[in-house]
Amino acid sequence: MTEENRALGTPLGKHPTRVLFLGSGELGKEVTIELMRLGAWVCAADSYAGAPAQQVAHEYRVLDMANADQLRALFDEIQPDIIVPEVEAIATSELAAAAARGAQVVPSAEIAAICMDRERLRVLAHEELGLPTTPYRFAGSLEELREGAQIVGYPCVVKPIMSSSGHGQSVVRSEEDIDCGWRNAQRGGRAGAGKVIVEGFVKFDYEITLLTVRHCGGTSFLEPIGHYQQDGDYRESWQPQPMTAAVRKQAEEIARRITDALGGRGLFGVELFVQGDRVIFSEVSPRPHDTGMVTMISQDLSEFALHVRAILGLPVPNIAFHGPSASRAVVVEGDSNRMEFANLENVLSEPDTQMRIFGKSEIDGRRRMAVLLARGKTVEEAREKTARAYAKLQINVFDRE
Repeated sequence: MTEENRALGTPLGKHPTRVLFLGSGELGKEVTIELMRLGAWVCAADSYAGAPAQQVAHEYRVLDMANADQLRALFDEIQPDIIVPEVEAIATSELAAAAARGAQVVPSAEIAAICMDRERLRVLAHEELGLPTTPYRFAGSLEELREGAQIVGYPCVVKPIMSSSGHGQSVVRSEEDIDCGWRNAQRGGRAGAGKVIVEGFVKFDYEITLLTVRHCGGTSFLEPIGHYQQDGDYRESWQPQPMTAAVRKQAEEIARRITDALGGRGLFGVELFVQGDRVIFSEVSPRPHDTGMVTMISQDLSEFALHVRAILGLPVPNIAFHGPSASRAVVVEGDSNRMEFANLENVLSEPDTQMRIFGKSEIDGRRRMAVLLARGKTVEEAREKTARAYAKLQINVFDRE
């Protein structure tokens, strides 16, 4: 049964819609909840037990998703109607094989493979579609990286071909930093050591995520999301990002062109740099975006609910925006399997404030553990609310037991 004519049953009935998540982080947790609201049966897989989405799914599995044999065995066992890849380290050949057997891969096996590979994505965006991008080169060795950096110029950004949330990303300011950038990229790649991309550093005015939904009724754009990153990872986001009508139109045109070229249905996080009246394409992910967690308070249908509607073949007739909003990531540092969030009675004392605790059981280094959300009359007011809430939050990290 295709998504165009899918009838939704009940999760524990005889013929449920069976959904398999590959990757079970905090974003997958919210999508799992939205799927369950529409009667789907969900199994959440990850490389470790107790991941956020596993805590709310009907069943979970632990495996190395980059191992083709293990992934094939999982598909044979679960017999999913829908497969939702949420991480980059996946044996994409098995996604294609599952699709050939009739499973719906979100948004498709081919799209997942392209978006997981920065080289393929950049070739599609710049060389095939002609979208404006930063200057870039690919490098399969330290020497090639040196040559590429000389071409794009210093400072530059070095990233693994496959990674997410800033893992393995470095700003290389001079030739002396090249060795460190290479080592960092080799350690941080989701599929292990391998090829990297080196990009010219863009002096942008601001960067946005333009969440773009491809659904059965067409393409819808959410209010643009501004965000602040640290070490390549999101720390704060707000919606809407102020921008001129002309710049927004240009951003939507780029988002439409890249998502139309990819195809499929679902929510795409299109990342863009804005430099004056010029919009530059950066990346696109075929799934909800971490900066889009702000939509849990800013609108009636969050990015997660919209993603689920799209992949189930359901319409998105409208998206009601509630007003200026902000999110702030709660990042905890340490080495512990026991932590507490305290003083919440004061953290959540202001009107229109919320918090989501992801439920990750341990930290080893630095890890995003929760998010604070707020609405205000202006973006500035909403951001100030999350800042005040963050200042009141007490995080107790205990010795590992």
